[in-house]
Amino acid sequence: MQTFTWISAFLGAFCIMEFMAWATHKYVMHGFLWSLHKDHHHKEHDSWFERNDLFFIFYAVVSIVFVRLWVNGVLWVGLPIAIGIFTYGVCYFIVHDIFIHQRFKMFRNANNWYSKGIRRAHKIHHKNIGKADSECFGMLFVPFKYFKK
Repeated sequence: MQTFTWISAFLGAFCIMEFMAWATHKYVMHGFLWSLHKDHHHKEHDSWFERNDLFFIFYAVVSIVFVRLWVNGVLWVGLPIAIGIFTYGVCYFIVHDIFIHQRFKMFRNANNWYSKGIRRAHKIHHKNIGKADSECFGMLFVPFKYFKK
């Protein structure tokens, strides 16, 4: 039973992060912290690093808090929650920064229906370079209309 609970906590945290990423992107990045996210839409810099990259620190801190709660015996499911948050962050980095934005030149030749849909949805998001009226998506749950064969 403890194994089932541990796996459920991990999967639950991972799935909740999809909603958190969408909400953070829509209401924080395209909201009151647009000043940090703007350079992701306006490539007016020569640096590989973007101010937008600072957003990962928030979720890293949240994950660390759950590890500390587990270490201190306050929350025994703190570790699987932390690992779920961390795993989502790694997946997001691979999909968003490596696959879509090609910050590392990998997965360039992926041309299946899913990869095309993810790229298409992200292009729609980046069409609007302003703060308002930007269509925001998660990493996994992208509207089906973008997945054309």
